[in-house]
This record gives sequence, structure tokens and C-alpha cells, in this order.
Amino acid sequence: MTRLRATALAATLASTAFAMPASALEEITFQLDWLPGGDKAPIYVCISQGFCEEAGFDVTISPGRGSSEAITKVATGVAEFGSAGMGAVMAAKATENVPVTAVMSIFNTGPHAFYTTKDKGIASIADVKGKKIATSPFTSSNVFLPLVLGDNGMSEADIELTKADPGALGPLLVTGQADAIIAWLTDVTRYTNQATEAGKEIVYLPWADAGLELYSASLVGNDAYMAENPELTKAFVGAFKKSLEFAYENPDLAADAVAANVPELTAEDVKGSWLDASKLAFNEVTEANGLGAFEAGRVAATWERVAASQGLDVESLDPETAVSRDYLTE
Repeated sequence: MTRLRATALAATLASTAFAMPASALEEITFQLDWLPGGDKAPIYVCISQGFCEEAGFDVTISPGRGSSEAITKVATGVAEFGSAGMGAVMAAKATENVPVTAVMSIFNTGPHAFYTTKDKGIASIADVKGKKIATSPFTSSNVFLPLVLGDNGMSEADIELTKADPGALGPLLVTGQADAIIAWLTDVTRYTNQATEAGKEIVYLPWADAGLELYSASLVGNDAYMAENPELTKAFVGAFKKSLEFAYENPDLAADAVAANVPELTAEDVKGSWLDASKLAFNEVTEANGLGAFEAGRVAATWERVAASQGLDVESLDPETAVSRDYLTE
């Protein structure tokens, strides 16, 4: 874990009537669903810009290795809040009744996509039939792959699927060893740069455009903590929403916030990833329903797709029990 505290801005806030003494701050842990990166920028902004402290929190960020781990740590109280895929939350609710609830949408659109290069002639998802496709063994995209193929008249038998280390996907694509790869839309800039260096042009095909419409990354909280601390929860959700908006409007500062606290990342790389990721949070769905909102029809549709992808009985969960709209204010 790395404890991140605001520095210069914290000193400024301390001199205002709104600042709280350090001893009065609520110490919490925020559990990431993966390693730090551009797509995680909002929580780093919340700390670096003083939004979390102004709301009354001293936050520790803990890196993760998947939504399942994040949900487990929030459920057991190791972390009070975190980020996790909406599908994973719903599946965990249906199978284990975990005491974790999504309180705000971070990405209202799925990040899943096929990437290819223009020379391969793959212009639509239907064109992947008979092609060599590489994917990471760990990505949640693999769960939804059969649905996307089925929606386009195919099955996994119609493609040659291989699994490789995530870092090898780009090289496999640009060297022609794979006709396409499965990756997230948070990495458009990275794969575009790799293709450009190889003299090729990247093409990406979002699965959302082919009918896979669902909520993905969400802000989640421990049910007991939130029930015992409703006002604090509202304050934290408000600070996170403010941070998401700030990161969208100030991508350079958002990138700096991450890079300053994660030495292995450069601000340039973080910015590219955040600009890619921010499109999953700010889009036509946002315009229709509001930032962070859970629209009932889309919540239900998400559960239907999750249940189908994991062989779960759709009647095993009321999808509305996986979300709470009590803590997100306008």
C-alpha cells in the first residue's frame, strides 16, 4: 500500500475554515481493481487536489489484481471503498451475496474491443471469423467473448484463439502473428503508438458498438460501513465525482497526479490512457442519464448479459440490489 497525502494544497486547505485537522480525518483504504494507471486517475486526483481531504478523508490506495480481489477486500472490510467491474459485483451478489454495493458508475460503457491493423482487412466484428485472435488469460473480456461472437453469428470455434501475456499482445499484433487482439479501450493510445512505430495503422472495434451495452467499472463500498456512515459516504462519493470531472477537464493535471505517486509510470503514458478511458465515462450515456448515474434499464440489461455470459440464472438476482442511488447527489 502507498499512503498518498496532498502536500501544497493540503497546506492551503488547512488554513481555510473548511479544512479539518489531520486527527479528525477519517482514515480509509481505497482498493483498486488493478494496478495503478491512467484509468485510475480520479482517485489520485481526489488526493492530489485535496478533494478527499476537504470531504474529511485520509485515503490509502491499494493496488489490485482484478475485480474479484477488490470485491473480496471491500466485503471483508480491508477496504471501505474501491473500484470493481459492475458485472463482477452482480455475479458476486448472485452467488455469494457479498456485502458490497455499487454507489456510482465510473465507466458506463464496456471497455472491451478487438484491435487489428488496417492491412488485415478486418473492418467489422463479423470479419474476425477464421482469424487468429490473441487475448490475455486474465481479462474479463474473455467472459463476454462468446456473447459478442454469438451476436454476430459466430462461436469460439469460428476463430483461432490463443492466450498470451498482456505485454505481448501489441507485439503479436504489429508483427502479424495475430490478426487481431482482445484488449480494453483504455489502451487505444498505447496500441496506436506501437502500430505507428511498426509502420502500421491501428483499427479498433468496440464491442459496445456490436450490442454489448453494459456498465463496467463502478465505485463500490462496504455495506456495513456505508450504513453506519451515510453522511461520510455521501461526502466521499461527492469527492470522487468531483475528481472524475476534474480529471476530464484537466487531463494533464490528472496524469501528473498518477505519475507523481507511481514512479514506474510517465505522465505522457498516463495521459494517453486517461484520455482513452475518459470516453467510457463521458459520452452519450452520460448526457442522457447524468455522470455516475445508474439507469434502471441499463442496470437490468447489464445483469442479463452478465448472467448469460457466466451461465447464471437471471432470476437469481434482482439487479437493483447491486446498486444504490442513495449517496450520489447532483
